[in-house]
Amino acid sequence: MGRAVTRPGLRPLLPWVGLGVLVLAQICYPLTVGATRAGLTVATVVLGYLLSVGHALLTRGPRAAATLVAVATGGGFAIEALGVATGFPFGSYDYSGQLGPKLAGVPLVIPLAWTWMAWPAWLTAARLVSPGVARVALAAVGLAAWDLFLDPQMVAEGYWVWRDATPALPGLPGVPVSNYLGWLLFAVLLMAALRPLAGAVVDRAGPGDAPMFALYLWTYASSILAHAVFLGLPASAVWGAAGMAVAAVPLALALGRDRRPGQPGQRPRQDRQPQQGPPADATA
Repeated sequence: MGRAVTRPGLRPLLPWVGLGVLVLAQICYPLTVGATRAGLTVATVVLGYLLSVGHALLTRGPRAAATLVAVATGGGFAIEALGVATGFPFGSYDYSGQLGPKLAGVPLVIPLAWTWMAWPAWLTAARLVSPGVARVALAAVGLAAWDLFLDPQMVAEGYWVWRDATPALPGLPGVPVSNYLGWLLFAVLLMAALRPLAGAVVDRAGPGDAPMFALYLWTYASSILAHAVFLGLPASAVWGAAGMAVAAVPLALALGRDRRPGQPGQRPRQDRQPQQGPPADATA
């Protein structure tokens, strides 16, 4: 009788392996130029996408993973196609041909980037605040603030260009403020839809989400370092550091507290209970 290739005991390691491959790809980014760098950019986004969707599937089940793909990937493509066609909500911009095939003027890799960071941003908010408006708000800010790093970097590489980049944030010419507001608007819509469609299985964060917390904190710290030192973008290093700190710093502090010995009489939080694969209500 044959055995399954993936043993249950190995499944929790898969996101860590994926994260390791992603980190290696990102470390290589400043060492490349031209078409090689563009290809590595696409590969990095695909790796991040597979990591986040795969983690959602392994820890929350098919419904959560399908919801993530529907609202982040599908919604991301729809909002990008609307933006390219009309200029709303980001402003008027055009993509170059360096990021691969396009549909409706949008490189197919772009919606994958929304998905890549939407999932760790949601889990970070789930770890830090109770369900409700505050959680949606923190998750949305946690996702949208990433663009304070992303857009200046991608514009500097020539992957897209804004027709009118005014007004812009101080030190970040080439990217209009409307872009960041558009990101925040869509991030709110995305996060507000995720919980009702995915179900209660995405309400809690637990030890099985450690790879996603590491991904969020790595993205934060490595982006600051890369922009400040390797990419020659000190202003975006400062803006991104300030924006993502809203979620990243409380997350780091919370994870640090978890590593300390428990206080006498302290009751464990429900959302920190161990996860053993998709919960029983994963399809509820």
